[in-house]
Amino acid sequence: MELKRVVVTGLGAITPIGKTVPEYWDSLQKGVSGAADITRFDHSRFKTHFACEVKDYDWTNYFDRKEVRKYDLFAQFGLIAAEEAIADSGMNAENTDLNEVGVIWSSGIGGLATFFDEVVAFAKGDGTPRFNPFFIPKMIADITAGHISIKHGYRGPNFATVSACASSANALIDAFNYIRLGQAVAIIAGGSEAAVNESGVGGFNAMHAISTRNDDPATASRPFDKDRDGFVIGEGGGGLMLEELEHAKKRGAKIYAEFVGGGLSGDANHMTSPHPEGLGAMLSMQRALKDAGMKPEDVDHVNTHGTSTPLGDISEPKAIVSLFGDHAYKLSINSTKSMTGHLLGGAGVIEAIATILAVQNDLVPPTINHFTDDPEIDNRLDFTYGEARQRIINVALSNTFGFGGHNASMILKKYVP
Repeated sequence: MELKRVVVTGLGAITPIGKTVPEYWDSLQKGVSGAADITRFDHSRFKTHFACEVKDYDWTNYFDRKEVRKYDLFAQFGLIAAEEAIADSGMNAENTDLNEVGVIWSSGIGGLATFFDEVVAFAKGDGTPRFNPFFIPKMIADITAGHISIKHGYRGPNFATVSACASSANALIDAFNYIRLGQAVAIIAGGSEAAVNESGVGGFNAMHAISTRNDDPATASRPFDKDRDGFVIGEGGGGLMLEELEHAKKRGAKIYAEFVGGGLSGDANHMTSPHPEGLGAMLSMQRALKDAGMKPEDVDHVNTHGTSTPLGDISEPKAIVSLFGDHAYKLSINSTKSMTGHLLGGAGVIEAIATILAVQNDLVPPTINHFTDDPEIDNRLDFTYGEARQRIINVALSNTFGFGGHNASMILKKYVP
């Protein structure tokens, strides 16, 4: 069968460096760090005192009191990002059959805060089970997809993807595949996460996964820097309206970019550590290129997973050099996590948004917080350190990898009618 073309017609985001897509893009261009002391709980007894929180978040700007009782914070972020993407797309019941519109929305962890709060309340009580009736539906990772569907009347494919930090990239690739196979005319896809709480920070501290640079949070996320000491946990989410090209053209939608390929792989290596030579990462990028019908030399820009972890930041550049060969040194590479921190299940989609806007604007956001080259990393690669850079970007690749060895790569290109 002939596969349909898929385009991006709407963007939505709520991030640590901007609560809308325009704010987010402006901060990316300027190299703004979203890291600061944690405000959500008393962090004084924890090894890490900072995170990339969504700044000045007030749920009353988005929800009424009766409604918000049903939503964990990760679902709130998801609903907000989806709302912006849907409004941006201009899709409505007058120009689209809502039975043909789906929702694929992810979270790596789900309602962690809800789970923690309910268990703590039970432990402090007299042993009588007095759980909130919304406990289970607030906690489960799929619930945001359900809420978006209910709110907007979308009756197409509806589910959640869970693959740790690759979750929202998996959601986007699944949406891409459903649309090009003719199973939906459009899908709002993305992910959201809200793990900046005692159990989230404490759990990642126990793994020695997150930075403890408490004296200088703003520079703690240091992808590819010799002195990196772990990622900075972030929160928020994002969404894309992905749409079949002819449907988008028929209703006169604006088109940001074309989604042309997705690749998936498993490291088959370790529960939390990447393959040391980047084999899984190389395979996911290779498969994305094959899916798009492209060669490595067609790519101009790579938005890396680039978490600022000791092992991950070595393996991914190895994978890039392994796949791209000499062309690797012509790529503009970056890590936007240097600014946003790591949104876990929401990372893939906000980085896809950054990649789409890079393609649209021919501008690569910087990798900030680079001070010292790591001799274990090929520093001939152009990591776009320090400042955003203008260059023609026709094709870009965005990587997202997760605990368990889950790898996802996406190819986005300038839309050509």
